[in-house]
Amino acid sequence: MRENQLKRKLQRGDIVLGLFVNSVYPALVEICGHAGFDFVVIDLEHGAIDTLVAEDLCRAADCVGMSPIVRIRQNDAPQIQRALDIGSAGVQVPQIETKSDAEVVVRGAKYSPLGTRGLSFATRAASYTSLGTNITDRLNQESLVVVQVEGKRGVDNIAEIVSVPHIDVVFLGPYDLSQSLGIPGQVRDPRVLELMQQCVATIRQSGKAAGTFADNAEIAQQWIDAGVQYVTMGVDVAVFFQACKRLVRAVRSN
Repeated sequence: MRENQLKRKLQRGDIVLGLFVNSVYPALVEICGHAGFDFVVIDLEHGAIDTLVAEDLCRAADCVGMSPIVRIRQNDAPQIQRALDIGSAGVQVPQIETKSDAEVVVRGAKYSPLGTRGLSFATRAASYTSLGTNITDRLNQESLVVVQVEGKRGVDNIAEIVSVPHIDVVFLGPYDLSQSLGIPGQVRDPRVLELMQQCVATIRQSGKAAGTFADNAEIAQQWIDAGVQYVTMGVDVAVFFQACKRLVRAVRSN
């Protein structure tokens, strides 16, 4: 069974850099690994990716020693189970608002006695039965659990959310938070930044890793300086768009 290098890095206190992936082409995931990213978040929430494609994207990440995380559509035990069964390094669950929500995630992500994840050894996560049946404790140990707090209600309940055992990362979503505050898209507004900074402090005090999304390297560094460990630096399709835009402008401006 492969050791979860992303989890080890977070436990050491390392800063880890990732990218959201909305594309279905495995080569783009491989490129992310060659570029030096620690992980990708395969996005089933906002992208058009299905489970079968996500499994191949996990393989592509594994080929370059990069950790694949699967973001599911909602806090749902079958979706959590499927995201882990395909051999991802972890699952990322959106719209967590309460301690109860967070507990549902853990129950869905962990086998007994920690949770109620359905048991099958004929999965990619269990190497298709080749590892035998005495592996549930190890799979529980290696799976990474990321919960997203991205609304005012979740922020208000952050102290209770971080108290839930077996959550590794609490990811703060600036865009949805801005929307919940009535200022959609204004992620650099002082009201958004202040709430996020307060949450980062609470998360770190709990011993868990804080995560967030950054639109560019400058913002990523600001959050790293504020104590964020798990940083997603954009979305693959947006990064590609910006690169294409720069190329076209460079030629047409001459």
